[in-house]
Amino acid sequence: MQKITTFLWFDNQAEEAANFYTSLFDDSKVTGVHRYGESGPGEPGSVMTVTFELAGRQFTALNGGPQFPFTEAISLSVDCADQAEVDELWARLTEGGEEAPCGWLKDKYGLSWQITPRKVIELLSDPDPVKSARAMKAVLGMKKIDIQAVVDAYEQG
Repeated sequence: MQKITTFLWFDNQAEEAANFYTSLFDDSKVTGVHRYGESGPGEPGSVMTVTFELAGRQFTALNGGPQFPFTEAISLSVDCADQAEVDELWARLTEGGEEAPCGWLKDKYGLSWQITPRKVIELLSDPDPVKSARAMKAVLGMKKIDIQAVVDAYEQG
């Protein structure tokens, strides 16, 4: 069992969200659905929590009501191997959601994600401050990250 599990508070879409998220990643599945009993506080028989795994990492989703919506203060960052993975995840996660700068987005449930190409992290981490600054400037001008455009900016000069 994982020692620390991310717990996500939804209004009433925990099961729908868990099913959606597990459809996006290999090695992902819903592992349990727990329902409210007669003692509440939710409607008896309605979904209280859903436990699920994304790429082998455990999460719990709670139907807790509208009191605590998601903010960008927490996000899920996805390490992407290539542009095809970036494009696929971006398209699926922004459907019904919204794009944000620098590879960030909010999905249709309001949860923030960072769709992060591995190659771009390498370029941003380059010890040459001039090259890494050119890469950063390119990223700052994007919503969905275009890996080749960042590489081109990094290499110019």
